Amino acid sequence: MLDDSYTVRYTVYVTYYMKNSGNSNAHDNTDLYESLRLELRRGYLILAVLAQLKTERYGYTLRKALADDGLAIDESTLYPLLRRLESQGLLVSEWREEDKRNKRFYRLSADGKRMLKQLVEEWRSMNTSLEKILPKE
Repeated sequence: MLDDSYTVRYTVYVTYYMKNSGNSNAHDNTDLYESLRLELRRGYLILAVLAQLKTERYGYTLRKALADDGLAIDESTLYPLLRRLESQGLLVSEWREEDKRNKRFYRLSADGKRMLKQLVEEWRSMNTSLEKILPKE
C-alpha cells in the first residue's frame, strides 16, 4: 500500500505537468516522458522485488536476478526500497556471515506474501484491461 505522502507528491507532480503541458516544447515533452516513465517503473519494481523475494536473497543476488530478467535497478534505488518494504512489514531481513562477509538477507514476511498475492491479482486485472484499451500495433 502506498503511503499518503507518495500520493500527495504524485498528485502535485502530475497536476503541475498537466497544467503546464499546454506551453511545452520538445525538451519539456522529453522531461515529461522521463518523469512518467520513472513513475510507471516505480510501481512495477515494487511488484518485481516482492516476487523475487519469495526466495531469500541478499542485495547483490536480488539485483542480479532482476537484471537477468530485464529489470536493471541501481543500488541507490534498491536499498531504500528494501528498507521501506521492510518498515511496512512486507519483508524481514537478517544479517548473516557468508563467504567471510556479513550480508543482509531479505525475504517476504507473512504479510508480504499476502500483499504479493493481492498485487499480482491487481496487476493481472489491470494488464487485462490495458490490453483491451491500448492500440494494437
